[in-house]
Amino acid sequence: MSGPLHGVNIVEFEAIGPGPLCGRMLAGMGARVTVIARPASSKLQAQFGAADLEWSRGKTRLVLDLKDPAQREQALRLAAGADALIEGNRPGVMERLGLGPAALALHNPALVYGRMTGWGQSGPLAQTAGHDLNYAALSGTLAVSAHRGAVPILPPAVAGDGAGALGLAFGIACALFEVRRTGKGKVVDAAIVDIMAMVGGIAQWAEAAGQLGGENAGLFHDSPFYDVYRCADGGFITIGALEPPFYALLLEKLQLTDIDPAAQFDRAAWPALKGRLRVLFLQRTRQAWCELLEGTDACFAPVLSLAEAARHPHNVARANFASNAAGALFGNAAPRFSDLA
Repeated sequence: MSGPLHGVNIVEFEAIGPGPLCGRMLAGMGARVTVIARPASSKLQAQFGAADLEWSRGKTRLVLDLKDPAQREQALRLAAGADALIEGNRPGVMERLGLGPAALALHNPALVYGRMTGWGQSGPLAQTAGHDLNYAALSGTLAVSAHRGAVPILPPAVAGDGAGALGLAFGIACALFEVRRTGKGKVVDAAIVDIMAMVGGIAQWAEAAGQLGGENAGLFHDSPFYDVYRCADGGFITIGALEPPFYALLLEKLQLTDIDPAAQFDRAAWPALKGRLRVLFLQRTRQAWCELLEGTDACFAPVLSLAEAARHPHNVARANFASNAAGALFGNAAPRFSDLA
């Protein structure tokens, strides 16, 4: 597979969630990824069924029992010839197997050693179990979904794992540049809680500006022009007209001629207008609102299921989704690349 990482050789030790997703991201960019798989799948892995096919897409799979000295030695030789490695065990597990960074540095001093965990290689929680929801909670990200004492909204199950996978892929790519410059290998400590704290920068900025949380009305929880609305058929749409020109266009499209666009940030008027919009959007189906607002600068999009998203003309044009041999939908590699000139 061609791509910007063509020629990069990566060894991935089998896991679930962000580690395999990171490997697929790198494979999608052209890297050659060899998965060292366990002889038997875990009970949790079995719950994902056909997803195993997706996690292995674009990779070579090799089953090895790392408890067997000869097969463990084979894994070491593979890692010794790799540019980068991905593992997602608790801190100390790879060291006990004789496959930790120090051991591999003796055989491959230029190796980029990618470590995917929830809590990181150090810190009070490093040895404890956790999952996506827990990392979102501790990073402060989950609290952003709650409004004025409400229960935080359960985020998409992939929010933390997806961020972690992307963070590890970013770290490995950065480290490969460092190795090219210095010839010295690097360990990439990719903790999901760290990465979620980092990518939450926009929310942190908004909160610091008084637009998220706090006692005063904020743009992202209280304004009528940034919200999700229910439609007549039970579907949902989103409006995100934060900028004045987009807000003015939204009012025009909705024929709300009695609303002054210049008063967009009159917070005292927000509750009444939000209630009015809720009633208005309930008068038509989701499709009807798509026909009126989609493709305009009103900052509109329908809330789609995964199957609907794969069929949407924009996603089709961008080739954002593909189906595997079992018919399950998955996102294609991104971002896209083209020649500068």
